[in-house]
Amino acid sequence: MILIIATFLMASCSNHFSNSRPKAQQGIMDLTQIQFENHVIQLDGEWEFYWNQLIDPNEIDNGMITGYIDVPSSWNHYKTEKIAISGDGYATYRLTFLTDKKERLALKIPRMHTAYKLWVNGELMGRSGIVGTTKNTMTPQYLPQVAFFEANKGKNEVVIQVSNFYHRSGGILESIKLGSEKQILGLRYKKIAYNIFLFGCLMCMGTYHLALFIFRKKNTSALYFGTFCILIGIRTLLVGECFLIYLFPQFNWEIYHKIMTLTYYLGVPIIWMYFRSVFPTYFNVRILKVAQMIGTVFGALVILTPARIFTVVNPLYQIWTIIAMIYLSTVFIKISANKEKDSWFIVLGASAFLLSTLNDIIFVSVWMNDSGSIFLKTMFRTGDLSSTGLLVFAFANSLLLAKKFSKSLEQEEIITAKLTEVNKNLDKIVLHRTEALVKANEKIEQQKLELEKANRKLKDLSLRDPLTELWNRRKYDESIKLEWERCLKYKRPIALIIMDVDYFKEYNDYYGHLAGDKCLIKVGQTVMSSLSGSNHMVARYGGEEFIVILPDTDKEEAVKIADMLRQNIEALHIFHEQSLASNYVTVSLGVSCTIPDINISYEDLFRAADMALYQSKDGGRNQVNFCTIKS
Repeated sequence: MILIIATFLMASCSNHFSNSRPKAQQGIMDLTQIQFENHVIQLDGEWEFYWNQLIDPNEIDNGMITGYIDVPSSWNHYKTEKIAISGDGYATYRLTFLTDKKERLALKIPRMHTAYKLWVNGELMGRSGIVGTTKNTMTPQYLPQVAFFEANKGKNEVVIQVSNFYHRSGGILESIKLGSEKQILGLRYKKIAYNIFLFGCLMCMGTYHLALFIFRKKNTSALYFGTFCILIGIRTLLVGECFLIYLFPQFNWEIYHKIMTLTYYLGVPIIWMYFRSVFPTYFNVRILKVAQMIGTVFGALVILTPARIFTVVNPLYQIWTIIAMIYLSTVFIKISANKEKDSWFIVLGASAFLLSTLNDIIFVSVWMNDSGSIFLKTMFRTGDLSSTGLLVFAFANSLLLAKKFSKSLEQEEIITAKLTEVNKNLDKIVLHRTEALVKANEKIEQQKLELEKANRKLKDLSLRDPLTELWNRRKYDESIKLEWERCLKYKRPIALIIMDVDYFKEYNDYYGHLAGDKCLIKVGQTVMSSLSGSNHMVARYGGEEFIVILPDTDKEEAVKIADMLRQNIEALHIFHEQSLASNYVTVSLGVSCTIPDINISYEDLFRAADMALYQSKDGGRNQVNFCTIKS
């Protein structure tokens, strides 16, 4: 708080201003009691006012005085005998001041809206732009100056011609200061030096934070803060002493004023975005979007319209800014009440910036310039404090950044110390962990092999018939599909044999189920041992039924193999007293064969073989029959 108060006192109070603060009355100002070696006087008060008259000093006594006007203030709404005048027009001001001796003095001339010529005791001391009676005959320019002159003992005269057709407010809006050469030059040089100092600080801080954002894109607060610092830094060259005009005297006034206004209009939503990025839970997103939209609309108005238009709506944006500042203040109160970590840095700096911004808004507002409020002029006596406030804010933000950086370094030192301790025993740790890892890997590999072996066994068991150890029906379904697709692709024949043990139910009933199981095992082993082809496959289809797949086998070969199987099984001489076909166990077989095409499927092949099997059974059993696929 001491820092903030000291900053405002230094920034808002010029050195050696007179405590008495004399005022001009009806165009005359008595300065006979002033010692100019020690005091700087503001030539404020009632000046003679000649509306719509551009009168040279040697002819001013012949002019028709309109009345008296307060300086500083705009002539907007000044009431003549006929009407209240607007911001457009031209006029001549005159002030007579009295001194007690002849001495060399100086004037510090502020910017005037928006062109002027100034005489002291009939001698032209300074000018800015070109004074004219119409918009086409005048050229606007902001150019604060210092003028030196020999003051007469007694009566001295200041005459100023002012014209304005470019800004909403016309006239002398800031105080003209009078003092000794040393005092006025001191004010001038200090102001310029301070503005350059502010510009340099803000630009350095702005570019530094932008660089932080470039290297760490997640840190959006650095982007918003850096951009805002650069905007206010640029504005510093455009206000106050208008140092940019001294660097570029021919700089276009319209562009100059657009840039100055844009830095203000765009700055409000940007600083709002910064605050929300730092304290996201305290700021309403909808209100932020409203601020962005308003800033965009007013910014577009500045770009697309001349100053004479967008300066008229400037008071609306000033009102909106004050509302935004009230909202921000309430949020900062909540943040302080909740004692957010390290929040006092930003809250303190933001308070300085908001107060200085409020000062600038009121100082340049229509309430100050048009209404001539004595209260406001007493409370707000200088402008251009927002840059100072932002410097305090930036300094507080930098302290917070430094604190966070210091904590990061401290944490890094702790981690480094731990890593150093770990590195001392790293070889032992690595060796121990390597050995444990090798053992773990060996165990995992062993478990993997055992698991693969178990999986293969489980898979084999799932495809095997547990009694005969032949392939089961599931394996048959997989194999017939693959062999059918292969023979379809290469246009090769495929045959299928279905066999059924004759009168097997009677065998089971007579000899018992154990004998029946042994019988099926012998039949299965005989079929498997009788097949010589590497791609031949036999499976137990179910109960006493067996099925044989014969890829690359034509009809004659398939029938021959089927009959060979019938003979081999009968040759086992397994007694079967209940059979009507033979005294031994026999089988009936059905055969089918085809060359696959897209119009038939392996189900058709199975149905044909099954039909042939029924023909063998109907024909007396213990025989082979062939059936072709029916389309």
